[in-house]
Amino acid sequence: MSLLSQANIDAVRVSGTEDIRRAAEALHEIAMSCGMRAAPAHDIADKRTPVDAEGNLLARDVFGWNDDDRVWWRNSRIALDSPLTTACRFESQPFWVNAEGFRTRQPNAYLDAIDLTNFEQRALTWAAIGVPVHLPFGQIGAVSFNPLERDKTDLAEDFLALGDALGLYARTFISTYVQVMGSAQALPAASRLSKREVECLRWAAIGKTDLEISMIISRSRATVRFHIHNAATKLNAVNRSQTVFKAAQLGYISLNNSR
Repeated sequence: MSLLSQANIDAVRVSGTEDIRRAAEALHEIAMSCGMRAAPAHDIADKRTPVDAEGNLLARDVFGWNDDDRVWWRNSRIALDSPLTTACRFESQPFWVNAEGFRTRQPNAYLDAIDLTNFEQRALTWAAIGVPVHLPFGQIGAVSFNPLERDKTDLAEDFLALGDALGLYARTFISTYVQVMGSAQALPAASRLSKREVECLRWAAIGKTDLEISMIISRSRATVRFHIHNAATKLNAVNRSQTVFKAAQLGYISLNNSR
């Protein structure tokens, strides 16, 4: 079986909670066949790591990270301090990294600016192929593939040969894991905003008051408040700021400064 195959994609796909461990084992076997050990994270902002249906840590019980390793789920600063998690906020495609820098198929100036001081201590690895997994509602997952050979820090050839395939498997595993384990939706399913609601929120996002918006769209102040309140109700938001943020998460508006 070749590395990139439909069979492998199906193997790492999680279809139900009872299927999590089997899919994790499949991802582990693929990584090991490439001389790598996978380190999965369903949310880089959360030090918790994926678990199976019984709550067992997959990183420990499937992927082979044990008490002798500097395990990332016990590091409360990993989300803020690790160069790998930082990179996942600025890149959506696979990359590889060591203490000398990040490498991607297309240049990314944001990655070039990331501090790599004390790389091994902060990244908890000496080199890795990293796969960011950008999920709905702004959540970011990731899987890093770390060489089993302690002295292997140059992953250039591995990245060219394996990066795209490992990226596909990592995204399939993490995205389906999150979908299966997400018992509560971050936003209600019926959250379609009207054209006028979106228009009001776009102006609110750049700091316009209700009065200013009413003058811009030639409607009353009460009408502007009505549309923003309706949007808040649809998005299950508790205030104006959260309404704007959730609308941006769904792609209705942009949080850039320009209209």
